[in-house]
Amino acid sequence: MMLDGVTVVSIEQAVAAPFASRQLADLGARVIKVERPDGGDFARGYDHHVLGESSFFVWLNRGKESLAADLKDPDDLALVDRIIASADVVIQNLAPGAAERLGLGAARLRERHPRLITCTITGYGASGPYRDKKAYDLLVQCEAGLLEVTGTETEPAKVGISIADIATGMYGYSAVLAALYARERSGVGAELDIAMIDALGEWMSQPVNQAIHSGHAPRRTGARHASIAPYGPYSTADGVVFLGVQNNREWARLAEQVLASPNLVTDPRFAANPDRVAHNRELTSIIEARLKSVSAEEALALLDQAGIASARVRTPGEFAEHPQLTARDRWRDVVTPAGTIQALLPPVIVAGATAAMGAVPALGQHTVAIRSEFSP
Repeated sequence: MMLDGVTVVSIEQAVAAPFASRQLADLGARVIKVERPDGGDFARGYDHHVLGESSFFVWLNRGKESLAADLKDPDDLALVDRIIASADVVIQNLAPGAAERLGLGAARLRERHPRLITCTITGYGASGPYRDKKAYDLLVQCEAGLLEVTGTETEPAKVGISIADIATGMYGYSAVLAALYARERSGVGAELDIAMIDALGEWMSQPVNQAIHSGHAPRRTGARHASIAPYGPYSTADGVVFLGVQNNREWARLAEQVLASPNLVTDPRFAANPDRVAHNRELTSIIEARLKSVSAEEALALLDQAGIASARVRTPGEFAEHPQLTARDRWRDVVTPAGTIQALLPPVIVAGATAAMGAVPALGQHTVAIRSEFSP
């Protein structure tokens, strides 16, 4: 595997840091997860939907070794210090200031171990008036303006997954990989800091640009696109299909081949994308008048024949049975403390390599072995 021989110590909980370290584990890194003895990572208790285990925890923690250690106990803290001395990467998302109080802050660790790569994940960064403020996914979505562009015209809505955590974990993962690459050339580690508000803020750049330069915030448009038309859900005789048009060539094909109305191509209301957005209600009525004469399956077939991007809405359970995933053999067995489950392979396919996809650990499962390995 690509990260064979790399050791990661992750003092982590919830989603952001575990997501970063799990992807390193999938690439073959040894990830030692440090958990509190009294309950461990609190994501273990978020729910009990997966054979009695947390749906969050089994997603985020496969392939890791669980070390139950009380970092307020001098002996346990000394053990973690010894492990870090032989590690390549330390990731932590403790409460603001907690790592420093324990003597595990990035500056101290890097001073003692110059080759070490530290990755500190916070909600709002190491300085500024919000530095000590607790940050959870929904709250960062609020602060970053995401709720103002998500939802219907009358009501904002959160994104249905932990998007702020996921964004942060992705930047943590990619930054660690870049730091490992740089260290191969320089011999020197790196100190990485990633704030959730910055990670999600990057993903909010387009609506922020629009708000700053147009003088008005983007509209909430439900499942429709705020800046592109036609793009979104359209009713058929027996259901809803989604379609998306990205340019005038596609618009012409939709008008001529699906709507059977070539005159719409030269209609000034729909000549260019900004015109179609401005007249989207009229455009939606025209599209649905045609699609309501056919079934959803027939509509999708028409769109495919015309080369228009389309989709049906699937539930999460239906996605698990998606024919494209089945055809590409994208599911693998993963062992959990309660039994074997199926999990998707990592998104990046590495030719000639197989993702590690290791077991999900029980709390403290590897404590005895790790204590023995790193005994003074």
